[in-house]
Amino acid sequence: MCRWVGPTFGHCANIGRVVSGRVEITDVETESLWQRPSPKLRRMRRSEVGLVALVVLSVSGVVSQAQLGVVRACGVIAGVLLLSLLAGIFIDRRCACWGYLARDDDLLIRRGVLIKRLSVVPYGRMQFVDVTAGLFERLFGIATVRLHTAAAATDARLPGLAVSEAARLREQLTLLGEARAAGI
Repeated sequence: MCRWVGPTFGHCANIGRVVSGRVEITDVETESLWQRPSPKLRRMRRSEVGLVALVVLSVSGVVSQAQLGVVRACGVIAGVLLLSLLAGIFIDRRCACWGYLARDDDLLIRRGVLIKRLSVVPYGRMQFVDVTAGLFERLFGIATVRLHTAAAATDARLPGLAVSEAARLREQLTLLGEARAAGI
């Protein structure tokens, strides 16, 4: 469960301990070993919510003032601001729960606010590693690493990594995947 630490949520502490090859979702002893996305991911997501809120606020303010009057328009504006605040809190929690841990034979990826997910991706099963950066990601200097395996349902991705970290991780995972596939 994510812990509240000051104005933002700290870290998700319920996917952590690795003991003799097993991963226990409820243990927390190796929390310091998990790598986190860049803080720029949180800023980017908040900027996206802020832009959407600004547009919705402008349109709903004008329309509701013309249709409902000034008092009700203020209520609509307050509702939009409240929803934006709740979205910001959700973004903080969601960004705090992402993490990855590179082990000898596989990569662990954790995520999820309401439903905790832990993906274990063996290096030998990776077909290719993809690094992408959309418009907003490029503006904030981050990228997403996506791992493709033979399983069609694999959703192994690491959003919000610094571009240099994404490139380094891609190279590391590619080398480990080639070595494990070759049986080294």
